[in-house]
Amino acid sequence: MTHAPWDYFFRPFNSIEFPDLLNPLWILALVLLVVQIVLYNVRARQLRRHEPLVALQEWLLWTGVITFSLLLIEAVFAWYFLFVLITVLAGLAIYVWVRFVRFPPVIAQYNEYLRRSRFFSQAKYKHPEATIRPSRRRRRGR
Repeated sequence: MTHAPWDYFFRPFNSIEFPDLLNPLWILALVLLVVQIVLYNVRARQLRRHEPLVALQEWLLWTGVITFSLLLIEAVFAWYFLFVLITVLAGLAIYVWVRFVRFPPVIAQYNEYLRRSRFFSQAKYKHPEATIRPSRRRRRGR
């Protein structure tokens, strides 16, 4: 470091100013972008019947696509390091907000809905003859 830490905020994010940080950051952003897309496709297919969980995966997908794409663009076009830092912090903050603030009440409400529907389904078929259709034929000899 040849400058004060706050002086690096307004330096271009390139291989001359940040030789130890540029390559690992853009490679990690590219890998995480691919992982995010693959993970979304796998999880959305597994959870297709559970709408709130698919919505959570969509929020995480678009947060990842936007964050990692911005990091790649900022690395290619040598934006100020301040923008790179803001992008990383904002992306992480949105990930945490989506996963731990936005969706837990929605998922809890959905779990309650599933619990109620299972309970009423079990109550409906609790009696052993509940699944046997009554005969529509008339008995002879009456």
